[in-house]
Amino acid sequence: MTDTTLRSVTVERTETGRFTAVNARGGTLDFGTSGGTEFTPVELLLAAIGGCTAADVDVATSRHAEPGRFTVTVTGDKVDDESGNRMTNLRVTFSVAFPEGEGGDRARAILPRAVKTSHDRLCTVSRTIEAGTPVTVTVEGS
Repeated sequence: MTDTTLRSVTVERTETGRFTAVNARGGTLDFGTSGGTEFTPVELLLAAIGGCTAADVDVATSRHAEPGRFTVTVTGDKVDDESGNRMTNLRVTFSVAFPEGEGGDRARAILPRAVKTSHDRLCTVSRTIEAGTPVTVTVEGS
């Protein structure tokens, strides 16, 4: 890994079932498992998929027209079977509306291609999930 390829976050426990993720730039995100309103780790995964592809599609389409509506919904089923907990049936749905006129027409025309390109090539998050990238887990001194 190099400084240009390495990405990292640190997750700190703040109390039972609550955590804060900190990125290298100092940004923070609170999440938890204790049933409050904060996002769960699975919801963060869904948000990462949606956010990644939304960013790709937004760059491609908004240069032609500002959308009046731009919503990405990500759903999936959490299952627990003989192979353990995991998500299945992941689905990303775009609901986007552009204004009438030449710019909106161009944005509407490229929207399907932008979504496909994000899915097939650009979105690091969904591409990583689909590739089935191994995760290495280690424990440092206790």
